[in-house]
Amino acid sequence: MASNGVVHGHSQELALSSSYETAMEALSSLISRRKRGDGSKRGDKFDMMFRYLKILDLEECIAGLKIIHVAGTKGKGSTCTFSEAILRECGFRTGLFTSPHLMDVRERYRINGSDISRENFLHYFWDCWNQLKAKAGDDLPMPPLFHFLTLLAFKIFLSEKVDVGIIEVGLGGRFDSTNVIKESVVCGITSLGMDHMEILGDTIEKIASEKAGIFKPNVPAFTAPQLPEAMFALQERASTLKIPLRVASPLDSKMLNGLKLGLAGDHQFINAGLAVALCKCWLQRTGHPEILSNEDLEAALPEAFLRGLSGASLPGRAQIIIDKPEKSDLKSEWNRNSGDLIFFLDGAHSPESMEVCARWFSKAIRDDLHSIKNNLVKEFHGQYNSQHDNRHCNGSDKISQKILLFNCMEMRDPQLLLPRLINTCASSGVYFSKALFVPSLSTYHRVDSGASIGTSDPSTDVSWQSTLQRTWEKLMDGKDVTTGDACKFQNFENSSSSEFLNGDPLEKCDPRGRHFAHSAVIPSLPLAVTWLRDHAKENPSLRLQVLVTGSLHLVGDIMKLLRR
Repeated sequence: MASNGVVHGHSQELALSSSYETAMEALSSLISRRKRGDGSKRGDKFDMMFRYLKILDLEECIAGLKIIHVAGTKGKGSTCTFSEAILRECGFRTGLFTSPHLMDVRERYRINGSDISRENFLHYFWDCWNQLKAKAGDDLPMPPLFHFLTLLAFKIFLSEKVDVGIIEVGLGGRFDSTNVIKESVVCGITSLGMDHMEILGDTIEKIASEKAGIFKPNVPAFTAPQLPEAMFALQERASTLKIPLRVASPLDSKMLNGLKLGLAGDHQFINAGLAVALCKCWLQRTGHPEILSNEDLEAALPEAFLRGLSGASLPGRAQIIIDKPEKSDLKSEWNRNSGDLIFFLDGAHSPESMEVCARWFSKAIRDDLHSIKNNLVKEFHGQYNSQHDNRHCNGSDKISQKILLFNCMEMRDPQLLLPRLINTCASSGVYFSKALFVPSLSTYHRVDSGASIGTSDPSTDVSWQSTLQRTWEKLMDGKDVTTGDACKFQNFENSSSSEFLNGDPLEKCDPRGRHFAHSAVIPSLPLAVTWLRDHAKENPSLRLQVLVTGSLHLVGDIMKLLRR
């Protein structure tokens, strides 16, 4: 009987996995091949959302979700994550919708702090898919990917009977698919900057006006501190709607009573301050002022707020992972001789967020936060939230070698991203010894499951990565370089890992001192990870500190590889 139960359970698991892969194929079919900058039909697509809602019988139900709606350029996900954790600690059943996902699409849907299960995801997914497919035609095609994912969020949260829905805007605000919300409880705008200009406009005022599109009559609005031009645009929209717009001050660290924010980085105090303001307003407007009544909120926060702020987590943003072998390898020769390899992950991909990433990385390096005892290392083969413990361990005699692992989308300008990274790190005395430029495994035209890892193709086009490398070398050396500059350009195919990485580990990439450091284009991410592991193993006197940034796709792929 026991064996039959095991076989039956295994069959169910295989069937579930097959169904899940089929769902991912279906989702992938919704990805538009149109260039992102083509915003000519954004309004038409947005109008279709109301027709989709009607088909799914969701149109009149959304108001019941008691939504917190958050737009912005930087910190949307963090602000939503803080808000969710706070209200969950206050005793409410929470639904959190964020984007993008890093490893699995289910990360976008958190119920009470946990990703939705595969079984429940598939149930709600196919329910929505089949209803929309049955009505799809020439005049109403299937919704684009993010529109479908938004509809699915409403379906999931309503079916799961959450007390509060925390909804992160995808892009912009006015025409974002989440803006079918007719009346949220409160809405917020995080820090604004120059991003997605091809869609939202080429000035901070235009971008702010698009973001302010989520403001609604009779709904209070809060914003993080903004540049004067952005603040003017936000206030103009609020004035038109005759709604209050309040500036949420960054959270004072003294209000945490000695605790640390669950999300790392000094910039998170801005996001935490906005989240606190949003949650206070939500509690007051939904008839729960008693949670706040016993506190002097100007001097202290309720205990539930403190638990939420300190316990919030968001993968791939200022996250540290200590590379460890699989459990099956614990007695292997690799484990006994394994090196000291730490990955610092941050999905920064705009100039402003790159500067924030550099400040966080520099502080983490300076404080030696990655040097922790084995009993502090959490699961995920060494995942460690650097904010939970500042204790050091022995190993200060090791030589630190800082390596950049970088990729970004071709729509990004590396001449805006890389200088911010280099100069901000240099201002803190942090310099990269080496730089690796590598394509992501995941593609922008496919939704993969969390279990799938793309295969490396030796014929992969790395021309974009070569462009990134040339930008890097020019910043380092102050002169244009070409692939013919053999003395300055390391070609991966023609050099071993030891030749490339075993130079002087203290050699610094200092643009001010005009020191040259090696860089390489590596055709696959698994190869880059293997390379780094080999180098760490062969050099036990080194501590390799690898900053992975430039793309959330790259960060997600690294997380998949390290988990695998």
